[in-house]
Amino acid sequence: MQKHILIVDDDNDILELLEYNLSNAGYDVLGFLNTKHVRRVLMEEKVDLIIMDRNLPDIEGSLYIEMLRNKNIDTPVIFLSAKDTQEDIKDGFLRGADDYITKPFDIEELLLRIAAVLKRSTQNTVSTLEITEYRDMQLDLNQNKVVIEESEIFLTKLETALLHILITNKGKVLDRDFLLKNIWQNSDGIHQKTVNVAMKRLKEKIDPTREKEYVKTIRGVGYLLA
Repeated sequence: MQKHILIVDDDNDILELLEYNLSNAGYDVLGFLNTKHVRRVLMEEKVDLIIMDRNLPDIEGSLYIEMLRNKNIDTPVIFLSAKDTQEDIKDGFLRGADDYITKPFDIEELLLRIAAVLKRSTQNTVSTLEITEYRDMQLDLNQNKVVIEESEIFLTKLETALLHILITNKGKVLDRDFLLKNIWQNSDGIHQKTVNVAMKRLKEKIDPTREKEYVKTIRGVGYLLA
């Protein structure tokens, strides 16, 4: 499967260089100039690796990664930074780096290091098959996909989590507050309409013709997997 890499670097020229070369190497790439949307993307999308600058306008990059680690977000990280002293590099590893590359950098070396980190990450992933079934669907928690009548439908991490909690609570009406607390975890500042939008996307993926009616909307309350 194609690997997904998220890049954060406030230098637009470097960001474009990385996006171009990583895309040519076969990776799916998301690039950001700051960390504003990073946590939301990590919650909602499948991200296999983060490439993180440290000199960012909103927060020092290693402090941001340390914050993610403290919230049990263990996505592999490569720091790509002009901070190049031994103390800087040591500090980067202590705050959660899987590798550290100093600027200026060689793109071929970066590609080799990316491949090495992704390989280690794959080897360290528990390979137990996690399949949850409901009616004619099989939800694969490892690959973020659901199989319905032999058709594979790929989901985001958020959609996988939503479908999983619906299946494990089938027959129960789940209100929006419950879903916010259990799916979004730190739901401060997240509006209940966020649940509505995410659920609408999920329903459109698993039941585009609306014939199967897996998920019922209980007006004013929440959602039910009947």
